[in-house]
Formats: sequence, C-alpha cells, structure tokens
Amino acid sequence: MIAGVFGFGGGMLLMAILPAFISPSLIIPLHGITQLASNSSRTLFSLNDVKWGLLRPFLIGSIIGSVIVVSVLSYIPVDYIPVAIGLYMLLNLWSPRFSAAISKYESYYLLGFVQTGLGLVVGATGPIVLAVLTKQLKSKDQIIATSSMCMTISHFAKIPVYFTLTSSLFSNVTLISYMVIGAVVGSFVGTKLRLAANNDKIIKIIKWMISLLAIRMVVAALV
Repeated sequence: MIAGVFGFGGGMLLMAILPAFISPSLIIPLHGITQLASNSSRTLFSLNDVKWGLLRPFLIGSIIGSVIVVSVLSYIPVDYIPVAIGLYMLLNLWSPRFSAAISKYESYYLLGFVQTGLGLVVGATGPIVLAVLTKQLKSKDQIIATSSMCMTISHFAKIPVYFTLTSSLFSNVTLISYMVIGAVVGSFVGTKLRLAANNDKIIKIIKWMISLLAIRMVVAALV
C-alpha cells in the first residue's frame, strides 16, 4: 500500500520485517516474488499513466545487465557502489547544474542495465529510475506507474536467480500465495489513495524519501 502511494518504500519495510518470521534462505526469493506481484499489479492498476515509450530501452538494458552481472558476479567489487548510486540520486534531484549536465548522457538502456544488473548484488537500486522520472515527469501518477513498470521488469529478470538460491520455495506455495494476494490488494488500495492525493505534495514526499534512502546508502557503505 505504501509503495502504491509513493512508488517505493514498501519493499524496504518488507525486507526489514521478514527475518522475524521466515528462515534466512527464504528472505531474498520470497521478498523478490512479493515485490514482483506488488510492482506488476501497481502497473496494471495505472496502465493509462505508464510512459510506454520507455519500455523497450529499459527492457533491453535490464536483460543485458542481468546476463553480464550474473556472469561476472564473483569479480565485482561492490563495497562502494552504493556510495556512487546514492550521490548520483542526491545530485540528480537537488543540483540543477549536475542534473542538466548528466541529462545529456542519461539513457534508459543504461538505467535498465544499472537497476537490474546491480540490483542483483547491491539491493536497493530501484529508486535510481524513480529519481530520473521525478525530474522528467510532472505527474505523480505517471512517475509511479512508469517506475512500477521498470521495477516489474527488474524483478522479473531476477526470478531465475531467486530459484537457484533455494529449492524450499516450492514447499511454501501457501505462504507465497498469501503474500502475493496481500501485495495486490495493497497496490489497489494504495493506487486509489494516490489518485486522490495532491500531485505536488506527493512528488515532494517522493523526492525526500529518495533523498533519505540515498543518504542511508552512502552512510551504510562508508561506516
């Protein structure tokens, strides 16, 4: 529901809560499947607001990113990647000079590559595209609907990885079903709440939420 209103945030809360209820081997794959249900249903409930022109470049970049990153996974130094991602998001949102300079090189092929590929190894990369969409689009509904489409692609590309992590998913079909149903209902309620909310206020909240996440990523990586 939280992600339905603001575009993200629900996944991070879910990741924080799951360890209290399920075994460690199930956390990442179960989180991924639930997030896939959350993002795909959020996209379906807002189809008219999705900027479909971004689908092809983002999808191609995502496929290339997942294939390349998985093949070189053991050779990637990931310790300081979150620092670069966090600083990029902060500067892109709050520095007009940086935003204007970087916009010449921003490509949804590259964003798909980074969000999906690096998401396999450093976690919360979804807000990268959300930061760019918040800068480029003026409607909260277009921002969140298009971001949901992009995150659906990223999570779908990770499914083969989830199933290689653990075989116990097949013995937890009931739990997965309940969580998927909960995610879809939450997306529906969150979308209804967002459609009734003030456009400018929601966009400001999204910008501040992304900024807090970016600061957390930088601090966690350095400390």
